[in-house]
Amino acid sequence: MTLSFSILSQRFVIARLEPEAGVPDAVLASRDFMSVTRTDDELSIVCSEDAAAGLSKVDRHWRAIRIHGPFAFDQAGVLAAFLDPLASACIGIFAVSTFDTDYVLIKSDNLESAVQALQAAGHRFVA
Repeated sequence: MTLSFSILSQRFVIARLEPEAGVPDAVLASRDFMSVTRTDDELSIVCSEDAAAGLSKVDRHWRAIRIHGPFAFDQAGVLAAFLDPLASACIGIFAVSTFDTDYVLIKSDNLESAVQALQAAGHRFVA
């Protein structure tokens, strides 16, 4: 399976808040890519560095790769086809799925290696 992908221009953080915490206004007001996930154990937020002011427990220096979709819900193997080359290159990821597609966050220091691994696996980088 050959996939097309692009890189979002923003730099991102991944933050962890207590499960009962509210989503900060700066995150909600952001027009950049973001993901908010609440579980019984935590509130996880992926947001641009600009929207992360005031968040205390954050992991910084992430870049986001967008896999060009949309993909049908019953289409198997999309994320695996994209992640296998990254795993083989020992590149850690943080994945976020939406209704239409998937986003894979990579540490900024690993971005160039990730693009090379994905292209070597036959995936197409779209600038």
